[in-house]
Formats: sequence, C-alpha cells, structure tokens
Amino acid sequence: MVWGFRASARAIAILAATSLAVTGAPLVGVSALAQTLTIASSAPVTAMDPHYHTLTPNESAHAHIYDRLIDTDADGNLTPGLALSWTPKDDLTWELKLRDAKFHDGTPFTAEDVVYTLARVPRVKNSPASFQVYTRAVVATEIVDPHTILLKTATPYPILPYDLLQVFMIPHTLGADPATEDFNSGKHAIGTGPFRFVSYQPGNRILMDRNDTYWGAKPHWEHVDYRIISNDAARTAAVLSGDVGIIEFVPPADLAKLRSDARVALSEVVSNRSIYLWLDHAHTGPSAFVTGPNGEVLDKNPLKDLRVRQALSLAVNRAGIVDRVMEGAALPTKQYLRPGNRVHIDSLQADPYQPDRAKALLAEAGYPNGLRMTLHGPNDRYVNDSKIIQAVAQMWQRIGVQTTVETIPWSSYATRAGKQEFSAFLLGWGVAGGEGTNPLRAQLATWNPERGLGTANRGRYSNPAFDALLDKAMVTMDTGARDALVKQATQMAMDDVPVIMLHLQKNIWATRKGLTYRARVDEETRAMDVMEAK
Repeated sequence: MVWGFRASARAIAILAATSLAVTGAPLVGVSALAQTLTIASSAPVTAMDPHYHTLTPNESAHAHIYDRLIDTDADGNLTPGLALSWTPKDDLTWELKLRDAKFHDGTPFTAEDVVYTLARVPRVKNSPASFQVYTRAVVATEIVDPHTILLKTATPYPILPYDLLQVFMIPHTLGADPATEDFNSGKHAIGTGPFRFVSYQPGNRILMDRNDTYWGAKPHWEHVDYRIISNDAARTAAVLSGDVGIIEFVPPADLAKLRSDARVALSEVVSNRSIYLWLDHAHTGPSAFVTGPNGEVLDKNPLKDLRVRQALSLAVNRAGIVDRVMEGAALPTKQYLRPGNRVHIDSLQADPYQPDRAKALLAEAGYPNGLRMTLHGPNDRYVNDSKIIQAVAQMWQRIGVQTTVETIPWSSYATRAGKQEFSAFLLGWGVAGGEGTNPLRAQLATWNPERGLGTANRGRYSNPAFDALLDKAMVTMDTGARDALVKQATQMAMDDVPVIMLHLQKNIWATRKGLTYRARVDEETRAMDVMEAK
C-alpha cells in the first residue's frame, strides 16, 4: 500500500510537471492532478497511538485519522464530533447521542467503542504523559442503545465535555490492550476520521489518503504528505519554493520577509499556548543544577523559597523577549489562557522587569552573592525555544545568578523533564477548548496519579490551599460560580510563582499562494481546513 501510493504520487508528479511545461500553470505546494497536500509540521510525532502521549503535534496529526466525541472550531468553541449532543441528565450523569459513522475498516461506530476507548486510555503502557486525566472522572458507563450512552461520574463534573474533546475514539474490535507499536505500523491505526493511515516514518513523515466514506464534509485533498521539518529555515524555504503547501509555527525572524512576499499568505491568532519555566519543587535538599556562587553544594533547595522564585521572575524582561527574540509573535503573560477567555484575569499582568528588586530578594533569602544554575530547554519543540532560554540566562546573570544553558532534543528532553531531573527548565502548555481548570489540574495540582491530577506537574509543585479551591471548582455545576473559583485558584497559584510564566505564543501559519488556512487557537494544523483560495 505504501509503495503503491508513492509510485502513484511520483507518476502523477511527472504528469503534473509535463502539464506545467505546457500550460505554465503554477503548482502551489500541491499536485493539481493528484490533489496532494504537503504539510510541514514543526515537531516530531512520537506515536500514531492516539492515547500514548498528550502532545499537541501528536493530536494535530491524529485529528486526520481519528475523531473525538466532541471537537472544537478554530476559536476553541465546542462543536459536535462523533457525539451529536451531550446533555447532563442529573449532576452525576451525562447523556451522549452518537452519530452514524464507520471506521476505516467498515465497522460501524457505536456506544461500545466509547466504552472500550475510555477503558483503554489509562492502561496504555509507557505513556510519557497520560490521557487518563481526561477519562478519570467517568466511573461507569451505560449503553442505552448503539447510539446513546450514559457516562456516570462520582461527583458533579461540569467539565466532562472539555475532557472528552481530548480523547480520540478507536474500535473495540482491536481487542484487549492494543500495543502502541501496532498503531505505529498501521495495523491498529483505524479511526473514523477524514483520512486513512498509509504509512508512518518516525521523525520524517506520515502519509494519508482521503476517507471517501467519511461522515462529515469530504476533504478537498485526496492525499496528505505530513512532513516533519523541525528546522525553521528549512520550513520557510519549503513553502517559498512550493515544496509544501502550508507550514506551521512560522519562524518570527522570517515574519517581516514573508509578510511582503506575494508567494505566500499568513494567518495568525494569539493562542492558548503558554511558554514558561518550571522550577524544582520536588527536592527539599540540594537541587541537582543549583549551587552556591562558587559551585558549593547547598544544604537546601533555594527554589523552594518564594523570594528566590520571585527574584528569578522579576529578572526576566518579557517585553524584551517578545520584541527581540519572538519578533512580536507573542504576548507577555502571567497566566495560561489568552485575553478574552472566560477565566482570563485582566488584572493579573506579567511580572515587570525589576532587576534591582530581584537582587534585593535574593539577598533577603540569604543569597547576597547570587547562585549558580543550569537552565535546560528543548531545541526543537517550541518557537525559538533555545533562543528564549539563552535570553533568560543572560538576564539572570545580571542579578548574580550565573547561568549555564543546556539544550536537548525534545525526544529525550520530555522524558528527562518528566523524571524531575532538572532544576529550571522551559516548557509550554496548550489548552484545547480554553477550559479554565485544564492547566490547573494537569500542571499545578499536587501530583496524584490515583486521581489523575498533576499528570503534567513536572516540577512537583504542591499547594494544599490551591488544591482545595480547584477541587471545589471541578464539582461546581454553575458556570459563573465555577469561573469565579477558577480565577481565585489561578490568582493564588500565580502569587506563589510555581512556574515563571513568560508569554503566550501567536500561532502563525504560512500557505503557498492559492491556498488559505484559518488560524486555530489550539495550534492544530489540519489538512481538511486547508482550502484553495477563491
């Protein structure tokens, strides 16, 4: 199947080239005859198993092959997916009405597949970041008929629809505990989505064919070549040359050039992707990469002191990073969600740049001569990730924190960060649907695998008062009252500086002339939403 696709694409490309020679018609990152769209993704997809790793690049690719019960539009609003409706029958029961759909192998999608998928999620082996936080609340299921299912929760759980938009459905016919490797090979990569799996080459590309029996709008493209091009310059060159039809995460350094280039069009939006620095809260004794100013081992972890965390935050010139590193493609922040979101706190502004105050706080905490630290970060995951930590390191130097920078490829960095190996390290978090408790329960709630909380709390921050507020918010069915609790919890947490918030990214795509794409707040690059310009 793979070789057949490639041979066909190659033959069609030859025919298209012949047509170009005769007609002079431009090819804009697609083959006019094959209707093949080539996408340049910025980060590797770690698996084709849709329940293996809560990672936006994975979810972006998986959205082509699999469907969620509930989806979102480009602005993050909930929309029907495989569920036509979701209705609370009482405080502990949600009723979902399911649509008629078929998996790629021809089997019908039914309530049995929902039960199977929800049960499978927490059992995925070796998951670096589990989806179980999104299925934990469902304690029982009841199949009413093939297209009606009741989901039971132990307590009132108003945010269940937002959890469900994180979970892709797979067929129960895959059997008990299907292995991630079998999804990667294509054996189990069976969904109800608009495209069918053809092949997966880790770190390189995913090939997909259109699903002509798709329940929704038929995609324009017959074939999708989903390529991984992590290098910023290479992505820009690829769209300018017409080798690809669309690139994501347009490099900020190229924005000015691309805005004035008639060969491309840009689409952009402020995202719900925050970039921040995690700090080590896990160790009371010495932290692995923090020492005294002369390299002496400390008897305690300075990052457990609020004054040190405040000092490190006040030492960061966020406006400078946005202007000079991000070329304006970001917005300074002290919270996870963008302005305009229901639980965005307008008064909670990014920390000001106050290096003198930062030095005073360090002295007050007992470190008048500063500290020595290593700041870690990925070099192939977020926009300008390695440049950001270089800039932060220089800023920390100015307050007496001698900072060494170490950048690591994402494939190994994510694993090490999850094992609490670092003292200070850069990460990002995107919130699909913009639901306010999402980052709080995944990032800042005390790590509790049994409850599915703190699953992405890589710094092991813990604040019982914050946890209590969050718990209350998560069982409050009234939207207004819940939003107030979320804001209160957010303010409490950010006053404690569990992480050093830096900025919200702007999501920017570039399409080759003749194509359009509506920018999405969730960062996903979807072939089905790439259109030919009219």
